[in-house]
Amino acid sequence: MRERIVAGQRWVSTSEPELGLGVLLESQGNRVVILFTTANEKRIFAVDSAPILRVRFKVGDEILIHTGETIIIDRVEDKDGLLIYHQGDQSVSEGELDDSISFSKPDDRLLGGQVDDLRTFNLRVESLFRSSKIRKSPLRGFLGGRVDLIPHQIAIAREVSSRLAPRVLLADEVGLGKTIEACLILHRLHLTGRADRVLILLPEPLVHQWFVELLRRFNLLFAIFDEARCQSISTENPFLENQLILCSQDFLLDHPERIPQVISAGWDLLIVDEAHHLEWSPEEASDGYRLVQALALETASVLLLTATPQQLGAEGHFARLQLLDPNRYNDLKAFLEETDYYELVADAIDLIQEGGKPDVQGFVDRAPRITEGLARLDQEGARERVVRDLLDSFGTGR
Repeated sequence: MRERIVAGQRWVSTSEPELGLGVLLESQGNRVVILFTTANEKRIFAVDSAPILRVRFKVGDEILIHTGETIIIDRVEDKDGLLIYHQGDQSVSEGELDDSISFSKPDDRLLGGQVDDLRTFNLRVESLFRSSKIRKSPLRGFLGGRVDLIPHQIAIAREVSSRLAPRVLLADEVGLGKTIEACLILHRLHLTGRADRVLILLPEPLVHQWFVELLRRFNLLFAIFDEARCQSISTENPFLENQLILCSQDFLLDHPERIPQVISAGWDLLIVDEAHHLEWSPEEASDGYRLVQALALETASVLLLTATPQQLGAEGHFARLQLLDPNRYNDLKAFLEETDYYELVADAIDLIQEGGKPDVQGFVDRAPRITEGLARLDQEGARERVVRDLLDSFGTGR
């Protein structure tokens, strides 16, 4: 800072331009004391490395003085280290400048001569490029978790999180990592800005287990909501107080007045563990099922963690799928007929991939295009096309 230092000069902080104009009160050896009146802050800076710049307006600039009047400078005078600005016969010392003048906007900084040196600029540009590369990485959200990933977990998490608004059923045997898969999906969606507000519904015994796992393994701090916490929050809807919330289904069912609040709070992602305990039949659905159904209808992304379809039974499996896509799964009888057909499709795909040729009779009525493809399996690339067409035509969710 090669500048003659005189009390009364106006300076601005380059690191905190929102402080406005400061006035230099005194110089103490290698230090200066500057008062920022607008922010009511007094700062001491080292002269040799101070992040401050002398404020110098030039001819043609429009300046605001403390009386609220503005003048356009036609002459600048330096008098014993202090600047005097002139407009015709009117003279204004720099001490009369309005303290709220700020150089926080880019054009203000440029016109005020506040520019960084080239090395600082290059460092900032390089940092932005590296930050952009990290944000675009296909691994963002999958790294950093304190978990030993198994290939099938990362494959599932990558597939699900690549969808615009994933609504999926994670159904597997106990111990194969459904919770880790759900946390990986949650972590990626949250870090990429696609799931800022997250609600996780759990059986009461699992609430603290999930809380610890999310914090310890993924550094995600969730708030545990119960009736005591809701009563301690004075706002009309306590579920708007936190972005990441864990709560038990039993708590909501025991306090039905909280159900409209949690539904209206608006969520980007809903996760339901032990979803196979949600009872449903064509005649009647349980209160827990209806709660999740109402939340799922209002939430773009939904993850249901359940036992395998074999454990659920066909009717129970249909009930979970209906939570994810009520338009697609609205008829239990039609679903059961489709389920019987899936076995035929799966056997056909296995046979095609092994080099065999399945019976075309089962596809004549339902898929004429598949039938035509099966008749030309000897052609190059035909087997891959038929498998792709089978999955596209009859895969779950089609």
